Amino acid sequence: MEIEKGAGKIAKCLRVMLYDKPGHLAKVTAVIAEKKASVGDIRLVRMGRTHNTREIVIYVSSEEQLEDVVDSLSNLSGIIVEDVIDLVHQMHEGGKIATKSRLPIKTISDVRKIYTPGVAAVCRDIQKKPELAFKYTTIPNQVAIVTNGTAILGLGDIGAVAGMPVMEGKAALFDHLVGVSGVPILIQNYDPQVIIDTVRNIAPTFGAIKLEDIKAPECFEIEDVLDEELDIPVMHDDQHGTAVVVLAALLNATRFSGLMLKKSVIGVIGLGAAGTGISKLLMSYGVKKVIGTDLDESAKERLVSLGGESGTLDDVMKHSNIVIATTGCPGLIRPEMVRHGSVILALSNPNPEIEPELAMEHGAAFAADGKSVNNALGFPGIFRGALNVRETKINNKMKIAAAQTIARFAEENELVPSLLHPEVHQAVTAAVERAALESGVIKPWE
Repeated sequence: MEIEKGAGKIAKCLRVMLYDKPGHLAKVTAVIAEKKASVGDIRLVRMGRTHNTREIVIYVSSEEQLEDVVDSLSNLSGIIVEDVIDLVHQMHEGGKIATKSRLPIKTISDVRKIYTPGVAAVCRDIQKKPELAFKYTTIPNQVAIVTNGTAILGLGDIGAVAGMPVMEGKAALFDHLVGVSGVPILIQNYDPQVIIDTVRNIAPTFGAIKLEDIKAPECFEIEDVLDEELDIPVMHDDQHGTAVVVLAALLNATRFSGLMLKKSVIGVIGLGAAGTGISKLLMSYGVKKVIGTDLDESAKERLVSLGGESGTLDDVMKHSNIVIATTGCPGLIRPEMVRHGSVILALSNPNPEIEPELAMEHGAAFAADGKSVNNALGFPGIFRGALNVRETKINNKMKIAAAQTIARFAEENELVPSLLHPEVHQAVTAAVERAALESGVIKPWE
């Protein structure tokens, strides 16, 4: 059953009982259309002697519109709305991931091989030569997805447990797109040292660590310490996964607009995890001038320490050829601020700092919002490549290789390819492997 149709639409499923006579289903769909909702799948659930029950997926823009549709249907003769099902919540019931055996267990002989007594021989082999864990266990294909829930999507600090559905979603994408086992790790604590200590202690279980939805500035310290101490890759996806896809988007956006990326002045509005990560990767790529602004003075100081410049919102808008906004403040960029011929990526979801259409009406050469820039285009292939060649670090050369590959797979007039493009993740994996080999961050086999 389909559950999504376009940006901003809410998918609901109506379970409706109606007389089994010609015209009654048409009455239902007519009312839905009259209330300016859209119809999706229609499925027959059960048939009775005089009535039948159908589930009808509809798309509405608000709960008020849904209520209006339901009230109008309830007033129709011979039609009863039995239930309104939230398809998104239904999909999450019971969680989205599970740990399952890769091997069939049919006989006691199977049990003796995979468990006791047979497993003891493998344990002794690993004890003598720890490197064999990468041959005989799931460790090299397993990534910890670690959060404390302080910066969940656009929701902010909602706690680690409330962020679990996001972590499960990342794990599901890992499995579907590149065959990696992602394991959510929830740490209900604000103290960076607690997070560092926890991850350090569980690290032997995993081939890599993916930090997720941890707010700035704590995320910078946590990543830096773990990246230095652990001999497996550590990457904070809000910084670097986002930066990779933004770089890919800019490679195409500048092509559409006729700008040269490395010679452009880049303005970054919002210097949290995403804005800082984007700034760092763009400077590593070769951009000479990045101007950033943030309400937090320490965030601007951090950018300056990295080689960027700080300024006001007006400075950024007046002097930048390319503007990237990651503030979470809808409408922050007013139309009169738009510089003629500029490129604007207003990335806050669900509502951008300026609507792309409005930006282009007021002189932007190209504009896009966060719906076009999904970091899930980057992290699966980056981690798959890291695991395949046993990288110890994920460096800028690998991230740039990933971004260039993503950009190359965009179809004509696309900023970046679809998340479900059948080849992009495998191509990113291969590009990251090559970059790792070239930059020499491979852990040698013992």
